[in-house]
Amino acid sequence: MSRTMNMSTTAPVSTPICAVFPGTFDPITLGHEDMLRRACALFGQVVVAVAIAHHKKTMFSLEERLNMARTALADMPNVRVEPFEGLVTEFALAQGAQVMVRGLRSGTDFDYELQLASMNRHLRPQVDTAFLTPAPQLQCISSTLVREIASLGGDVSQLVSPSVLVGLQGKLA
Repeated sequence: MSRTMNMSTTAPVSTPICAVFPGTFDPITLGHEDMLRRACALFGQVVVAVAIAHHKKTMFSLEERLNMARTALADMPNVRVEPFEGLVTEFALAQGAQVMVRGLRSGTDFDYELQLASMNRHLRPQVDTAFLTPAPQLQCISSTLVREIASLGGDVSQLVSPSVLVGLQGKLA
């Protein structure tokens, strides 16, 4: 007795996963860029969500932050840079994102980010959080430190892309 199995030769079609990487990006740093390159390798589309940030005093306007991010990330074809206001979970849902990407530089970051991830999951259980770490040589970089060093006349050329450096120099001139 012979049996024949009818197996489909067509693989299931999967939709590329969309991820949202939120932040103030005041300014975007090489650490951000490194994590975005990693996210691009994992997800079909990554939306860089630049917070309007009414609660923070930013050095750069929203338009300046959007433009710097778009210029710095221009070589990443699956990245889109968009402004957002309000709950990032609502923004992620509106973008069709299944994942929120968050960066971890240290254990201190982990405690804070775990709390955010837990609350985001409470608000929108269908949006998971993925934690990424920057390359070791970039772990010390934060936008706050970049602004402070630049405003005190220090060299931040190894911390930001050339286009962001021009923006910082212009702002501080």
